[in-house]
Amino acid sequence: MGRFSIPAQDWFKSYNKETFVKDSVAALIVTVMLIPQSLAYAMLAGLPPEVGLYASMAPLIAYALLGTSRALAVGPVAVVSLMTATAIAEIAATGSMAYWQAAVALAFISGCILIVLGLLRAGFLANFLSHSVISGFISAAGILIAAGQLKHIMGVKGGGEHLPGILMNLFQKATQTHMLTLAIGVSVTVFLFWSRKNLQSTLLNIGIKGFAADLLSRAGPVAAIVITTVLSWHFSWDATGNLRVVGDIPQGLPPLTIPSFDPALWEVLFIPALLISVVGFVESVSVGQTLAAKRRQRIEPNQELIALGASNVAASLTGGFPVTGGFARSVVNFDAGAQTPASGVLTAFGIGIACLLLTPALYFLPQATLSATIIVAVLSLVDFNILKQTWHYSRSDFAATALTLVATLLYGVEIGLMAGVGASIVLFIYHTSRPHIAVVGQVPGTEHFRNVLRHDVICEPQILSLRVDESLYFANARHLEDRVNQEVAQRPDLLHVILQCSAVNSIDASAVESLEAIDHRLHNAGITLHFSEIKGPVMDRLKKTPFYLHLKGQVFLSHFQAVDALRKKINK
Repeated sequence: MGRFSIPAQDWFKSYNKETFVKDSVAALIVTVMLIPQSLAYAMLAGLPPEVGLYASMAPLIAYALLGTSRALAVGPVAVVSLMTATAIAEIAATGSMAYWQAAVALAFISGCILIVLGLLRAGFLANFLSHSVISGFISAAGILIAAGQLKHIMGVKGGGEHLPGILMNLFQKATQTHMLTLAIGVSVTVFLFWSRKNLQSTLLNIGIKGFAADLLSRAGPVAAIVITTVLSWHFSWDATGNLRVVGDIPQGLPPLTIPSFDPALWEVLFIPALLISVVGFVESVSVGQTLAAKRRQRIEPNQELIALGASNVAASLTGGFPVTGGFARSVVNFDAGAQTPASGVLTAFGIGIACLLLTPALYFLPQATLSATIIVAVLSLVDFNILKQTWHYSRSDFAATALTLVATLLYGVEIGLMAGVGASIVLFIYHTSRPHIAVVGQVPGTEHFRNVLRHDVICEPQILSLRVDESLYFANARHLEDRVNQEVAQRPDLLHVILQCSAVNSIDASAVESLEAIDHRLHNAGITLHFSEIKGPVMDRLKKTPFYLHLKGQVFLSHFQAVDALRKKINK
């Protein structure tokens, strides 16, 4: 890809009729799946249902032009919708015009953040969100979303940003449960769970094979929407049973909207927009990389930042709210045979046709049906196995995961995510501040050196070999000094200390000062400090320091050479 080229140029050059057919089939399938999802996630975000459709058109076209993934499907997703609702809830009343305007502004701010990060080539920042923290956060968010939708299943008013508040509210309103709504919500939920697990096998058993069975098995939400809407219309449940339905959905294409540039609003929304941007980017890149690897393709993280940023800006200019690459629809898009991002453009056209022709038919759609759709979708995101896995593998990862999950459930999504990131950073600093430093000896008959506590090795009483298994920086420099002093104090016959630096990738200025202090103290005690296996980039920087010029000892290419040379020197 050229420096100033648009990624779409790469795939458009080889675009042909066969590719178009495959993209069209994938787009049709994703469109069918995306319509109920878009309506549901808009409701989850506290917005009118049509806003979900608006957010599923222009962003797809923007990503198709600028994205590097061939199969990623952009649009509203559950976690980002929840974060949107959380960010705006305290600014404006749900359902008001001010609320919608705030959502549009949030999408624009998020888009700008992503574009700036992409231009700065800051895609690496996503690495600071560990997999365990993200898994804990998404699992907790899934539980919060599912719990928050129970009010629509029960037909009661409710609220709350955290799990205790939501459950307490539901308990207090339990006696007000609307039985018709409950019957619809529970029935649809059970049907959707059943269709996910058993519908495909049932279709295969009755003779429907291959692609058709797979397609129909994914159409469970569409079937639920059609059936409950028809029943609601036929029996006039909105009038006779006081059933809450979607109601009027404006017919037509998305309006052109101008985001608010109110400084006070931007100040309030900036941090939530930043969190949404990071979470959305991590989720999108994870999905994109997974799907690209299956076809031996690759994605460019920095370009993905720009593409996702442009998608969110496009959403804000067409009345939408924050979007990102969704796992479920991307997998469906991939499995359906999408070859290029053109499938996203075709999906956008499909959603546009639905906005023009189908919205009147959705008037009688029960809200409980959409809530059931959300519940079934988000519960698939909940993964408690991550707690078991991290507990057995790394207690620190478990601590970060558990803290993220609990904090999200008890205090809400923003605090939970920040707690997880904070815990990860603190644990990283703690571990790197106490690096593993091993006394090593020579494995008999070889040139290899291993930990004296793990292997039978040969050690020279006058030579101390220490392997440092971490980069040296301000947080662990003092720990190295203490460890060297401790080991030296135990060896009265010691003449030489060798620091094996094969695992040291960098040494900062504070660590250089500590090494200088170690060298000085050892020299005063009649002991010489040496180094072995320093990596090239680290050596290049050390050569520019006064410490290297005044080093009393030597720097050896290999640890074996160091020990062999010093052993010969001692035995002379």
